[in-house]
Amino acid sequence: MPKRPDPMETLRLSLELLRRIPKGRTVTATELHQQLAEAGYERDMRTIQRQLETLSEFYDIERDDSTKPYRYCWKERAKGLSLPGLSAQESLLLMLAEQQLSSLLPARLMKSMEGFFAQARSNLGAPETPARDRAWLNKVRVVSTTQPLLPPKVDPDVFEQVSNALYADQWLDVDYKNAAGHQIQARVMPLGLAQQGPRLYLVCRFEGYDNERCLALHRFSSAQASTLHFDRPREFNLKDFDDDGRFGYGEGKRVRLSFRIDKEAGYHLLESPLSTDQQVKELETAYAITATVVDSAMLDWWLRGFGDAVTEIKKKEEKQ
Repeated sequence: MPKRPDPMETLRLSLELLRRIPKGRTVTATELHQQLAEAGYERDMRTIQRQLETLSEFYDIERDDSTKPYRYCWKERAKGLSLPGLSAQESLLLMLAEQQLSSLLPARLMKSMEGFFAQARSNLGAPETPARDRAWLNKVRVVSTTQPLLPPKVDPDVFEQVSNALYADQWLDVDYKNAAGHQIQARVMPLGLAQQGPRLYLVCRFEGYDNERCLALHRFSSAQASTLHFDRPREFNLKDFDDDGRFGYGEGKRVRLSFRIDKEAGYHLLESPLSTDQQVKELETAYAITATVVDSAMLDWWLRGFGDAVTEIKKKEEKQ
């Protein structure tokens, strides 16, 4: 005797489908099936099709059966549920999130959200949306503090495997070419993903080692998430890793830094200090700055960037 469907599971499936059916454009059962699978709802295609047929009978959902596969959308004046009812502000928030977070969220999550992103784009392009709301995306921008560079190309399959392994705490088998051009095949424990300027880095541990390494994602020729899971090291914290200057090619060593900087070049340090304990002494044409910072190659590059405007640089190692 076939197993009767669970009413709660049927309800959950119905709600997920209703949220993903767009307004102003159509979607196929195949596309909805893929979105649900990426979001973790494993259902066979026939179940999706039957549920869509039922929902079309009871809700203001239009089914275009003139071609196969059938296409679905909310009718023009339908109120719908949360997705068609996205406000202009919610649509703006989703669009900004898609732009800024697409490289930091698991690939499966981004795919499962595609219906929401598409609806947000549709809402902002609708004639009834106030012009000021539609213009907002052209009024805000994240800008670079350094010379802008085009991001290196990352293989989409590599990114998907890496983000999925990171999300699920699975070992990752990689083919990687380092900056010196040496090809490396290894199994790594993915611990964190970080965007530094235009580049993406995977923080990981190589199998058999307990120290962390940063690998640039664009240097991966292949990556495959293993079926084997690992216990995430309790002592590792991505924020602490960053605070220790590891992304700036440091080793976490803190120093008491002192230097002089011309007033014109150094005024911004009065507004944006190097550290909470920064001290500034105003001289006739310069500022004498002292601050406790993490020693790193990035710090040296930053200081050299001021050229002759910075003088008398000294570092005194802080006692731990």
